[in-house]
Amino acid sequence: MSMNSEFDYERIPAEKFRFVQENENIHDTELQTKARSFFADAFLRFSKNKSSVIAAWILLFLILYSIFAPIISQYDVRDTDKMYINFPSFNRKIADLGIGIFDGAKTYDSQNDIAMAFWKGIAEETGMDPVIKKLRSHETEVKYRGQMVKRYTYDIEVNAYYALGMVYRVFSYSDYKKIQDWQNETGIQVIYPYVEPDDISGNTNPSIWYKCDASGAPIYDENGNFIPAYSTHTEKAGAEYNSIRIEGDDGSYVYSTAKSGSVQCRVCYYNFYIYNNGHEPSFILGTNVMGMDLFCAIGVGARFSLIFAILVSAINLTIGAVYGAIQGYYGGYIDMALDRISDILSGVPFVVVTTLFQLHLAQRVGIVPSFLFAFVLTGWIGMAALTRKQFYRFKGQEFVMAARTLGASDRRLMFKHIFPNAIGTIITSCALVIPGVISSETSMTYLGIVDLSDFAGTTIGTLLSQGNASATTSPHAMLWPSLFLGLLMISFNLFGNGLRDAFNPSTRGVED
Repeated sequence: MSMNSEFDYERIPAEKFRFVQENENIHDTELQTKARSFFADAFLRFSKNKSSVIAAWILLFLILYSIFAPIISQYDVRDTDKMYINFPSFNRKIADLGIGIFDGAKTYDSQNDIAMAFWKGIAEETGMDPVIKKLRSHETEVKYRGQMVKRYTYDIEVNAYYALGMVYRVFSYSDYKKIQDWQNETGIQVIYPYVEPDDISGNTNPSIWYKCDASGAPIYDENGNFIPAYSTHTEKAGAEYNSIRIEGDDGSYVYSTAKSGSVQCRVCYYNFYIYNNGHEPSFILGTNVMGMDLFCAIGVGARFSLIFAILVSAINLTIGAVYGAIQGYYGGYIDMALDRISDILSGVPFVVVTTLFQLHLAQRVGIVPSFLFAFVLTGWIGMAALTRKQFYRFKGQEFVMAARTLGASDRRLMFKHIFPNAIGTIITSCALVIPGVISSETSMTYLGIVDLSDFAGTTIGTLLSQGNASATTSPHAMLWPSLFLGLLMISFNLFGNGLRDAFNPSTRGVED
């Protein structure tokens, strides 16, 4: 020690010194925090990714919807109604609240006085007013009999289910009797008095029950009311009517006309629907071009897409994991040969494979197995490449060398030591494969290359294809399947990205 150091030491006061280890036992202290497993640490990191957590909840909702919507719906996916085609959302109990949703509203533009009288006629006869509200009115001046007169037209919202009004139906005599018995039991009028077309100036619209001129304009009485044009030609009656009658009927109105060994009637279709189905029409998401309940159909289609995508991912994961493990573990010529096989298969276009399989293989094994085989033929290649990369990463690690030194077999090294360390990345990639499979399956069914309706009932792609034809007139038929598919794809991708970050080994133990 130099003189300067001794001098500095002597100048430092003694009270500045303290023996740290005086009369103390030095030993390791117990860790104050609990150890976390790999998956617990991954879950902690995943929960901090807000977008992925929200996506997981949305994904859970969509999955639960696909499971339970077809169960709780009062319709089956094969229940169709040719009268309720592309009809908007409707539920009478909610519509009666007047809050503007589920009211079956359709907008009709430029309705003149004749059209407004038509809607009024339906309301008076059936007791169900189709007009929800008038949106706006338009005033124009036209020349009529040499003078300028004002004409008014209206833009209105109409309940499409009520607006359907009356339809003609032909029944056998026994069915005609059954409907009458049901009317007497329930008090709901299904069959209405018949109207001879000649009595309404040859008009064939079954909802017109009042006298009108050749232009379709109603003829009013002195009090401004409709004049009923119900048939009283008893000689033309098809069968005896012994049931409830409309108000004002003194027993002279005819309720059917003969029609080739049966009877033709005017029926209120809304009430006729109740007679056939036992309940009122209630389509929460409306109907499509097939008259199918979209609430049930989307659930059925989504259920098939999810099950199919998970099955494809599981098969590709199994094949790709085994194939990639062999490549990555043994390397060398084995890796090179197997890699060339993968390159050849990856060059085959998926659309061509799917089309050829549907044209030839589907006739032997069925549409769904051939479609599944088209996905599996090349779908495992990406999983194999990922597994191969992970094996190259871990096979030179010390724990693998130690296990090999202790005599572990190749199979044990591959699937007991290396593969578990790569499982997080592989599972994450598998989760990201699912939306890709759903997208491809939807594209194939949308384009009509594959038709899975007979097997699955319907698919999201089929619903999109059906809604595309009426996208301008009935946008809801395209909107709801598109919205469901969009949410599903976005949620899966955000969820998969969150898993990828959570299982990233480089971030393990990192606290934000």
